[in-house]
Amino acid sequence: MAGAARRGGGGIARGGQGGRAGKAGSHRKGAGAGSGGQGRKALEGRGATPPAHLRPGHPAQRRAAAATRAAQGGERGRATAGRPGAADAAQTGQAGQGGPRARRAEADELVVGRNAVVEALRAGVPASSLYVAGGLDFDERLADARRLAARAGIAVVDVARPDLDRMCGTAPHQGLALAVPPFRYTHPDDLLARARAAAPGLVVALDGVTDPRNLGAVVRSAAAFGAHGVLVPERRAAGMTAAAWKTSAGAAARLPVARATNLARTLVSYAEAGLFVVGLAADADTTIDELEMATDPIVLVIGSEGRGLSRLVEQRCDVTIRIPMAGAVESLNAGVAAGIALAEIARRRRGA
Repeated sequence: MAGAARRGGGGIARGGQGGRAGKAGSHRKGAGAGSGGQGRKALEGRGATPPAHLRPGHPAQRRAAAATRAAQGGERGRATAGRPGAADAAQTGQAGQGGPRARRAEADELVVGRNAVVEALRAGVPASSLYVAGGLDFDERLADARRLAARAGIAVVDVARPDLDRMCGTAPHQGLALAVPPFRYTHPDDLLARARAAAPGLVVALDGVTDPRNLGAVVRSAAAFGAHGVLVPERRAAGMTAAAWKTSAGAAARLPVARATNLARTLVSYAEAGLFVVGLAADADTTIDELEMATDPIVLVIGSEGRGLSRLVEQRCDVTIRIPMAGAVESLNAGVAAGIALAEIARRRRGA
């Protein structure tokens, strides 16, 4: 019995060691013994997974936080706009923590590059802020940009180079960027009222012109030859960008430009109001010299250089005319064609 007890004791000892080894290796079948919990909190768990915009570090959370900061910044800007000295603070462009010293609106257009910025400032492009990267070597164009911006009352904002890189993306800014706010278009009805108040009215409409420099050239010619406004489509057409404004040589500040949601429908409403719709088409039978209604209220419609007038717009024209040309030139760009047609209309009206 004593020997059995000893063997049993030895067996118990071996069993105890074997139990620990078996627990560590988890070779036994069935559920193992649990810890029994370490209090109520240990059994509660972490709960449901929070939404993405509430998880710290998640991209959605960072976007939501950025949107909140932007909204709060806008509220602060509106609250301080009426305080004395608010405009001076905007001019100095004092830096905030971890960002550019002045935040541009998302809809602003950026003109980048030293030559482009200086040319835009000399052309009088209406800008809101000039961004200059820190640590740049002296360049005469940098000094010119600062001087021209200060003369025009444009805020000069010194920013860190990485901040300007983020603002401009992959565009080669060379340390300079000019923020141009969106152009303020006139409503087509207001443009019609302006034309009807004149005697006789003259409106230039563009159909499918996608080059902003052509648009700027048309605006410049329209202002020079007495037109009362320019009408452009809202989609698939050039808008009044900084390039268009620069090409217009400041005429865009004097001549209203309207945007039509549907150009063909707007032309119909202009015709119903008493304006004759005259389209320029290279294959027209009538030349501009034979235009009998040159002295009447007119909407002169000019198409793109390659495609010309679209089918729907051409159908809305009362008459189509062409510019007689000698030689092998097949077509003229919109800016040149508009200048020739408007000069002829102005000549006919002076002689009327």
